[in-house]
Amino acid sequence: METTTIREPVSASKSKIKEMKTKLKKSRQLYLFVLPAFLIILIFSYGPMYGVIIAFKDYMPSLGIFESPWVGFKHFQRFFDSYYFWDLMKNTLGISLYSLIVGFPLPIILALALNEIKDGPFKKITQTVTYAPNFIAVVVMVGMVIAFLSPSTGIINHFLDFIGVGRINFMTEPRWFKTIYVLSGVWQGTGWGSVIYLAALSGVDTQLHEAATIDGASRLQRVWYINIPTIMPTMVILLIMSFGSLMSVGFEKIILMQNPLNMESSNVIATFVYQQGLLDAQYSFAAAVGLFNSLINSILLILVNGIAKRLSDSSLL
Repeated sequence: METTTIREPVSASKSKIKEMKTKLKKSRQLYLFVLPAFLIILIFSYGPMYGVIIAFKDYMPSLGIFESPWVGFKHFQRFFDSYYFWDLMKNTLGISLYSLIVGFPLPIILALALNEIKDGPFKKITQTVTYAPNFIAVVVMVGMVIAFLSPSTGIINHFLDFIGVGRINFMTEPRWFKTIYVLSGVWQGTGWGSVIYLAALSGVDTQLHEAATIDGASRLQRVWYINIPTIMPTMVILLIMSFGSLMSVGFEKIILMQNPLNMESSNVIATFVYQQGLLDAQYSFAAAVGLFNSLINSILLILVNGIAKRLSDSSLL
């Protein structure tokens, strides 16, 4: 009995190994195709992650990462106790939530609208016009925004002056910064974001629409009861990923739009890390702040993914 008990797991594990080898042999070309991307991510994304330990050290370039003295959570405590901690959190979350609330539903609405338009010149022109801003470089786009909003020569201020509102110096008033940032991002990314939803809508069975039309369903009812349920899993996945990067407000666009007069609303964690790490050479402190930011994103991703898994069948894992 003992010999049989031992041999059964061994034979089962051998059969699993044999089965795995067979699968690898059959799909070796696919694995070779994926290998370069895997190596790039492994080397350039996961490889440098060992450097995160400087967040727990007083890093000195002359000593190197491993020889620098350990200080534990000193830099984290310094950040949490600083007077600018809550301002940075408020600005980062404010811009991120504003972008999510305004920017998330618009690609869905645009995709549903484009899906209802028959193929023709109007649809092609609309797609081109909405997709094109995505290919404008951030520097160029910010330059366009500054030019449009210029208090002396900007077209927006010319219009405001024409209707009697008066000219507004948008780029120097903190209360306008978040709106300008979010709306310019929506203008640039909505068209491209709709591509994913259009791809999902292409999988809708036309027979469902035909049957609904025969039953007397209106176009709005077909969109609500057929198209939206079809793209719902895609919507959930993208929403989870959006929450997973809620604290990751890219510093490039903000740093280009930032000036001393709007710093009250424009200073976020990403720009703070850039300033402390690259400009002020406080490497350990900047690494600690960046690690805290990434940790919050990870927690949000796990929480929202768990909620989505409970409420629906769609989740990342």
